[in-house]
Amino acid sequence: MPDFNDLIAASKKMSEKMKETQETLKKIEVEGISGGDSVKVIMNGEGDLKKITFDDALLKESKEILEDLLIAAHNDAKFKLKKKTSEEISKVTGGISLPPGFKLPF
Repeated sequence: MPDFNDLIAASKKMSEKMKETQETLKKIEVEGISGGDSVKVIMNGEGDLKKITFDDALLKESKEILEDLLIAAHNDAKFKLKKKTSEEISKVTGGISLPPGFKLPF
């Protein structure tokens, strides 16, 4: 049976690593794409949209099409951000997946 002090020490170490990882995550940028590269959005690690670009040819399309492409690009970026975040957290936790809503540091 592991020593309680060892568990506390391991917990503190993981907490410190998680703080470092959180700072790293803030600096991440992902690109979401839709419409065959006609719409691109850049999102940072905090989920903020930093930039939106779209092909000038889309200005000839209906407003609804442009709206749908923007939503699709945003969703693509959000998916990529979740994946990248999970990869970074997995490095800290040694591949152990945390339960939904479980937050570090403790």
